[in-house]
Amino acid sequence: MKPLFSKDDIPSDWRELLGDYFESADWQLLERNLQFVLDSDPNLVRPEPQNFFKALKLCSVNSVKVVILGQDPYHSPGLAQGLAFSIPADIAINSRAFPSSLRNISKALALEGFGQLPHGDLHHWAKQGVLLLNTALSVKLGKAGSHTNLGWKSFIDFLISALAKQKPNLVWILWGGHAQSKLALIKDGIDQYILQSSHPSGLGVYKTDKPFLQPGGKDSCRHFTVTNKWLTSHKLTPIQWVKNAQTDLFS
Repeated sequence: MKPLFSKDDIPSDWRELLGDYFESADWQLLERNLQFVLDSDPNLVRPEPQNFFKALKLCSVNSVKVVILGQDPYHSPGLAQGLAFSIPADIAINSRAFPSSLRNISKALALEGFGQLPHGDLHHWAKQGVLLLNTALSVKLGKAGSHTNLGWKSFIDFLISALAKQKPNLVWILWGGHAQSKLALIKDGIDQYILQSSHPSGLGVYKTDKPFLQPGGKDSCRHFTVTNKWLTSHKLTPIQWVKNAQTDLFS
């Protein structure tokens, strides 16, 4: 019987990037911890095990151009997909279940001229080379941060460091202190372009000297616009942030 958690679930290109990490004590600890949790009660784990590595499956090492770091998956029922910030398309934007972070991301996109998100499903970002990477890839249903200490930190830190060293000219979008705690790992890489602001969540969106949204909703941090300018200047296709948007993506 195939285990519910295995390195074989990680695409081969990302396994190659990670190299001998799978021989390390850190990986073996994560493997044991996740298998124990999944054996105990898999129905309480989000996302489902087959979606732990969805961000890596949708965005290959060769295709990644932009990295957006989240913290851990949504712990409320029916939200986590395996992509940072993304939720199923059938969750209405005006519903209480729709996360404030996504609502503020939509506001920022509108302020930058891309239009509002039609829904919260960000699969189309991932398929264009945006790695939507949480720094823990699982969570216990109803308990935020509950799997942070299972060993995900070592795995994600190793991945971030290896990616920054192997791929020059990536754009890293770091919203909030948790994402920004990975700065040292990214700066060890080659020609990495780093954007920082406060987190787009309801509690933190206006905080710090680099707010995600300006107070009063007058402007945003403009990370989506700046990212596309960077990509264009490096002869890379800019991201279509809003599907079917009738906007000039090069502006």
